[in-house]
Amino acid sequence: MSDAQPPKLLDRVRHACRVRHYSIRTEDAYHDWAERFIRFHGIKHPDRMGEPEVNAFLTDLAVTRNVAASTQNQALCALLFLYAVVLERPLNELMVVRAHRRVRLPVVMSRDEVRAVLAELDGVHRLVALIQYGSGLRLLECLRLRVKDVEWDLNQLVVRGGKGDKDRRTVLPQGCRGPLEWHLADVRKLHQEDLANGLGAVYVPKAFAAKNPAAPTAWAWQYVFPAHRLSVDPRSGAARRHHLHESGMNRVLADAVRAAGVDKRVTSHSFRHSFAKHLIEAGTDIRTVQELLGHESVETTMIYTHVLNKGGRGVTSPLDGL
Repeated sequence: MSDAQPPKLLDRVRHACRVRHYSIRTEDAYHDWAERFIRFHGIKHPDRMGEPEVNAFLTDLAVTRNVAASTQNQALCALLFLYAVVLERPLNELMVVRAHRRVRLPVVMSRDEVRAVLAELDGVHRLVALIQYGSGLRLLECLRLRVKDVEWDLNQLVVRGGKGDKDRRTVLPQGCRGPLEWHLADVRKLHQEDLANGLGAVYVPKAFAAKNPAAPTAWAWQYVFPAHRLSVDPRSGAARRHHLHESGMNRVLADAVRAAGVDKRVTSHSFRHSFAKHLIEAGTDIRTVQELLGHESVETTMIYTHVLNKGGRGVTSPLDGL
C-alpha cells in the first residue's frame, strides 16, 4: 500500500494545463484564478461548491471589483477548466452579471510622432520598436522571434503561434535589415560564448526536442532578442537563455514617449496600431492589412478606418465650409 499523498488541487490544475500543452502564461492564470476562487469562499474545496459559488465569484468581479470584461472572461474560462477537466464535473447553469465590454478606439501615432519616439530609443529597444512599427507585430510576437523566422530572401518575418495559436507571415522592412543583421551578429557571439560554457539551449516544443535533440542549442532556434541573463525554466528546472521580458521594453518606451513630448497614452501596441493605420492611409487593401495583422475577422481591422486623418467618420465639418 502506497503512502504517497495525492497531488494538491492547484498542482492538478498545472498538470492538466501541461498535458494539454497550454502556455506557461495560461497555466499561471488558471492556477491563480482557481486559488482566488477558493480564497473568496473561505478556503472551501471546489468539490463542495458548484454553480452558485462560481456565479457569486464572477458576479463579485464585475459588480464589486469592476474588472474589465476580458478579465472576467479569463476567470470564467479558468473555472470552467477547473470543473470540467480537473474535477470532471462540468458546470451547467451560470447566471453571471457580466462586465461591460467597452469599445475603445486604438491609440495611434502620426508619422511625426512615430519618428519622434523612435529618435528617443536606442539599441535593442529601438530595433524592437522598428520591427513592431514596420511589421505590425505584437510585442510578445516580436520578442519570441527565432533566428529561423527571419526570411531574408523573401523579405518577410514568420510569426509562430501568434494570437489564437496561429502562424502568419508579414513584411520585413528594408529599414530593419541592416540594424537586424548587426544585432544578430552580436547575438551569435553571445550564443557561441554560451555554448563554450556548456549552455546555449533555449526552449523548443517538447515533441520537436524529442525528435531533434540538437534543436535547443541550434543557431536557427535561438531567440532574436535573447535575455541578458540566464533563467531557470519553471517547468523543467533547466537553466536557459529566454527572450527579453516585455516589461523592460514597456519601461523604456514610457520614458521615450515622455522625452519625445507625445501627449498620448502610447504603449508598444501603438506601433502595431500605427502600422495598420498608415498602411490603410497609403491605400493598402483592408484584406491585406487583416492578413498582415493576423486578425480573424476583417471587422476587427476595420476599426482603423475610424482613426484615419479625416475627422469623425471621415466627414467634413460644416464649420469648415463657412
